Amino acid sequence: MTDIAIVGMAQTPYRRRRDDANFAELIYGVTCEALDDAGLEIGDIDNFITVSNDFWDGRTISSMAVQDACGSSFDGGRNVSTVEGDGTFGLLYGMMRILSGAYQTTLVVVHCKGSEGNMRLITNGMFDYIYTRPLGIEATGAAALQARRYMDKYKLTEEDFAHVSIKNRGNALRNPNAQLAETLSLDQVMASKPIASPLKLHDISPISDGAAAVVLAHRNVANKLGRKPVWVKGIAHCSEAHFLGDRDLAEAPALRDAAFRAYQMAGIEDPFAEIDLVELYDAYSYMEPLWFEELGFCPKGKGAELIRLGATAFDGPLPVNPSGGVLSAHAVLVAGLARVIEASLQIRGEAGERQVEGPVELALAHGINGPCGQSHCVVILGE
Repeated sequence: MTDIAIVGMAQTPYRRRRDDANFAELIYGVTCEALDDAGLEIGDIDNFITVSNDFWDGRTISSMAVQDACGSSFDGGRNVSTVEGDGTFGLLYGMMRILSGAYQTTLVVVHCKGSEGNMRLITNGMFDYIYTRPLGIEATGAAALQARRYMDKYKLTEEDFAHVSIKNRGNALRNPNAQLAETLSLDQVMASKPIASPLKLHDISPISDGAAAVVLAHRNVANKLGRKPVWVKGIAHCSEAHFLGDRDLAEAPALRDAAFRAYQMAGIEDPFAEIDLVELYDAYSYMEPLWFEELGFCPKGKGAELIRLGATAFDGPLPVNPSGGVLSAHAVLVAGLARVIEASLQIRGEAGERQVEGPVELALAHGINGPCGQSHCVVILGE
């Protein structure tokens, strides 16, 4: 357990294109909303973490280009650090800054406009430039390799993954921020356009624009605010080998280790029994059961069966992605912090139509970075 709480949060609606707002305008909007949510002013923030990526922004030092928009120049300038990765990694770094003892509050902001880039070219750039990049492999092609390996090792089918898309796109009907919200049938998912076997159009998350922000505060500050704090009970991140050939893609040891460490910090012994809600980074349909298993919620190869039987449904014993998840909105980098915000809203009881039944006292949020989930960050949140 840590002494740090999320005291303010905000996210934009996620859309295919946000031509009405540039990067700075997206960041300015969520910064103001997060501060209002916390009941704080910009002068109350000691430290800033900006999260972005030069490839997605199409400019160098992209995370520094929005520092004025998030208020870091206030009163002659405040301490700023940058992260080029998922928003959950920015959250972890922001917590580390507070735990250093030098700061009491931190604002973490993240943005991405996928509409302004070419996803295939950009994600091809994350592979080794001598051996792998010339093959033309990119995020979806790599994910297809992982999905196929996972299917073959545990005797799964494309229909198993289709149930994830059906569940999450249906959940998104309750979420006004979601980009894709629809009622899908198994036949519709299976008949959707093949993209990279075994993945089809409805197995793949959309390209989205959006931004998000959270305000972190030490217990000394959080307990004085009127807003109900959401405490970070545990957090951990781990990475594994970069070369896909050096990994068994049907396994995710980095996630397994990160989960174990986060559970230890939070004092969790039986995650399925103790955690009330999960928000996973499901950029592709197969990822939800794979990540679900590695988080220790069920034996390996059994995640898809639990999803099909309704264990992770909106009204199931352990709801997973009641927001619709990343399959319903995928602003790269932002998506992990969105999972944190969605889990935090559930704990506050402020998730609106997507609020699950019963109190949510403990929730798990998850973010990934790199090809096929090379790096994972697990966050345990609670009252």
